[in-house]
Amino acid sequence: MPDTLYYDGQCPLCNREMAKLGQLCDAELQLKDIHNLAEEDGLPDRETLLRTLHLKTASGELLTGIDANVMAWQHTRLGPLWRWLRWPLIRPLADSIYRFWAERCYRRLYPD
Repeated sequence: MPDTLYYDGQCPLCNREMAKLGQLCDAELQLKDIHNLAEEDGLPDRETLLRTLHLKTASGELLTGIDANVMAWQHTRLGPLWRWLRWPLIRPLADSIYRFWAERCYRRLYPD
């Protein structure tokens, strides 16, 4: 069973990244648009999935945000270039920037 990355197919930036990732990734990564998703065990509700990137590993672990993104890119030859985002001194800043961006993007795409 491959890792599965769940992304927002209505987000232009997400679509560009998933197109590139889809070209480069190995067979051990599946990309699934949340808008075409049937309910799956072990996943949060649709709104939670839309608010941040989620990756379910082959072992069933659920990663979110930059952890999900970095793990997904490990399925490509470019994977090592993403690992610096998880370095201890960089991680808190990278996580904060991602959370800010993800919330802003969600509000823009799905206003109340």
